[in-house]
Amino acid sequence: MSRKIELLAPGGDVEAIKAAVIAGANAVYCGLNAFNARNRAHNLSYDELIGVLRLAHKYDCEVFLTLNVVILEQELLTLIKLLNKLVNSGIDGIIVQDLGIFNLVKKHFPTLDIHASTQMTTHNEGQILFLAKIGASRLNLSRELNLTEIKSLTAVAHDHNVLTEVFVHGALCIAFSGQCYSSSVSVGNSGNRGRCSQACRDEYETTAEGHRFPLNLKDNSAYFDLPELVDAEVDSLKIEGRIKDAHYVYTVTDTWRKQIDQFVETGKLRSDDSNLHRVFNRDFTNSFLKGDLNKNMFIDSPRDYAVQHAVQIQEAVSIKHIAEVKKNLYSKKNALGDELKEKIKYLSIAKQALTLRFSGKLGEPLCLTMSVGEGSEDSNAEGVSVDTASNNKIHTLHTASILSAANEKSIDSAVLEKNFKKFTTEGFTLKAFDCSNLDAGLSLPLRELTVLKNSAAKLLNNTTAVIPHVEVPALAKKKSASPNPSMSILIADVKDIPLCDLTTADVYFKLPESWKKDCDKHIKIFQENPRLIPWFPAVLIGKDYDESVRLLEQVRPLRIVSNNTGVAYKAFEMGIEWIAGPFLNTTNSYALLTLKEELNCAGAFISNEINHQQIKNIARPNNFKLLYSIYHPILMMTSRQCFFQQTVGCNKPTIEDGCMLKCKKATTITNVKGVSFAVDKQRGGYPSIYNDEQFLNFDIVKELSGLFDEFFIDLTNIGAGSKAELDKAQLVEHFERFISGGDDTIPAQQHLSNMITVSTNAQYIQGL
Repeated sequence: MSRKIELLAPGGDVEAIKAAVIAGANAVYCGLNAFNARNRAHNLSYDELIGVLRLAHKYDCEVFLTLNVVILEQELLTLIKLLNKLVNSGIDGIIVQDLGIFNLVKKHFPTLDIHASTQMTTHNEGQILFLAKIGASRLNLSRELNLTEIKSLTAVAHDHNVLTEVFVHGALCIAFSGQCYSSSVSVGNSGNRGRCSQACRDEYETTAEGHRFPLNLKDNSAYFDLPELVDAEVDSLKIEGRIKDAHYVYTVTDTWRKQIDQFVETGKLRSDDSNLHRVFNRDFTNSFLKGDLNKNMFIDSPRDYAVQHAVQIQEAVSIKHIAEVKKNLYSKKNALGDELKEKIKYLSIAKQALTLRFSGKLGEPLCLTMSVGEGSEDSNAEGVSVDTASNNKIHTLHTASILSAANEKSIDSAVLEKNFKKFTTEGFTLKAFDCSNLDAGLSLPLRELTVLKNSAAKLLNNTTAVIPHVEVPALAKKKSASPNPSMSILIADVKDIPLCDLTTADVYFKLPESWKKDCDKHIKIFQENPRLIPWFPAVLIGKDYDESVRLLEQVRPLRIVSNNTGVAYKAFEMGIEWIAGPFLNTTNSYALLTLKEELNCAGAFISNEINHQQIKNIARPNNFKLLYSIYHPILMMTSRQCFFQQTVGCNKPTIEDGCMLKCKKATTITNVKGVSFAVDKQRGGYPSIYNDEQFLNFDIVKELSGLFDEFFIDLTNIGAGSKAELDKAQLVEHFERFISGGDDTIPAQQHLSNMITVSTNAQYIQGL
């Protein structure tokens, strides 16, 4: 087998990265102190990143930098400064969630390689085409996909020169990544900003099925699924764990390295996975990969299962035997730790010592000799030698012009220091600046110094020309196309279609996440009610995506709203006007530009996670609408797994195809603080959890009406839980009066407040 299988390991700090490199990772992914989705990891300083790059590349290991959070408007200048540095750093790729970064990189930093983060929830063919068009070179497939789906999507990706990654080991979120707002809603720490507080690991009041941790999944391990992943032609096998320590990273990476190597060499798997059980784990499951979503995927404790596993394997019962098992486990863990310490003790990411020596005489060129400490063994490059005594790499460069007698200002140490002392600081410490062998009273055209400096910088930049700093022009802020924003409503039941007769508002009809194959039910709804505008959900996998595309082809609506970039791409191909829905997490001007310029998007909902200050300076593209939802149930998480198995129970041992189409269960779970959340699902939808409060934001209508073209209200019953259904006709009337302004605003707001008694706009107040 000749195809390379990349083993991609996590690096939350320098020691973990060293552990990954020495354990045989082909690549590591790590984050800086900003813009990355593992805020709780130690992360790296920029200087540490440069040292890590040099160390990793010495071992033929690539380094990918995580910039996988949504970006706020006021952070764009800082982000652009970072991108200007990264283009000259030697970084092998950046991992991205925010659509705005795609626009910035494609236009201004095209040498950077972009990888689409798992936060982009990639799970259908259209999304792959979308990501390929906007500039992704690889993508991380959703953890919920099975092997058949992975194989099919990888083939599509390869057809479009895009690589695929699959998570093969580590923690599993029960929610679709990028579609979980539980931490944001409950404690104000957004997973889309790297501050997830892991509500899925929280303790809840004991459910009817007797569980205290009803959302807690076992860890993922595809250790014995390697042949199927190879058959699927997946390019990268990714280990989760940027908040794990170096010991964990070393053990898991080393174990996987040996598994891959043996399979490549012999076609056979190692049967021993004991080391994986000796580091932190919550027991293991491969059920997502197998497409077998069963009750055994859950474990009723989020804590380390290593001891329990060892006791179980040894069938220890007596206190003495259990103690012996624990002692043996810790002894083997310590041995692995000692092995790691020994292997990495000489690995350094310290800056290399740099000495600059200038020499020259009248009638000779100016000579620059650079000595770089801890240099390469390679001395074949032109103008490069190695000092065998110190193992320093020596670079010698000369100017094209010769030194002449100076008429006025001469080339002296002050002039040279001004031009060279700060021309490169990344990865180097300037130890000496020596001009003792440069004769006095000599002159040289200053342009020659610039050429010499650029040549020196190129040598220190791994013989790659230094890319000049890019000034990205500021985007002009534009007001709403209309001084009076309109209203739009969302329904999900044909019985609510008569609401169309009560308003001139746009009426969106929410489509399901699961479709019955070749069923024309929803096609007929739109054909019989041309006033309705299709609203597509965030997750559409396999046949459900295919059926969504079929609806577009049969109905050919004038306009849609899509929370799924795959459907959006298809609409773009068909010339159908489309609006980016609220679950695309749009938070900045450049994200809007990506949508407009790459897929001719007509408008976008601004994320409900950001506040007044974070919204007000967003600049819209020309002929582009901005929308905002002022009233809706607050989604906390959506899952391909079943929330009912561990709560109210279900007689089915595993989720079947018909479950999503038929099941319409609803219940609540209550955390130990006494706060209850609705566990609900639309028929044909994924199980979801909603906050106990509705989102209701009067403030934005008063404060930022001039920015928006449309304010939206959700009139579906999804997420209502045990709450009584409100009179939708009255809601339409009062919201329309409130949004229109004038004398009716205050009484309309009072009526709405009296009707919607349990509400919040906390996200709008706190922001990201």
